[in-house]
Amino acid sequence: MNATFSQQPPAFKLSKLFWVGIGVFAVGSGPLLLVILLTALGFTKDPNPNPVGFGIIALLTFWPGIGLTLAGLAQSVMRHREAKQQYPGRQSI
Repeated sequence: MNATFSQQPPAFKLSKLFWVGIGVFAVGSGPLLLVILLTALGFTKDPNPNPVGFGIIALLTFWPGIGLTLAGLAQSVMRHREAKQQYPGRQSI
């Protein structure tokens, strides 16, 4: 390892909680958004479908997904700040 590599500041990494939140949001709201998109593009026979099941799933997963995403983002920022405080920084020549 050379001297410049050991003096690099830590990289920002998103936590697993952030990615779980994104996954919950996508899996919960994705089907409803897909039905809305397909209806708007005219791919369904019924111009006014009633996707009640997809709506209930979206209702139950939207806010938890947003909450987990924001909590994961906050966790990532706090970890990055802690790691940066331990980083001494480069010394000027």
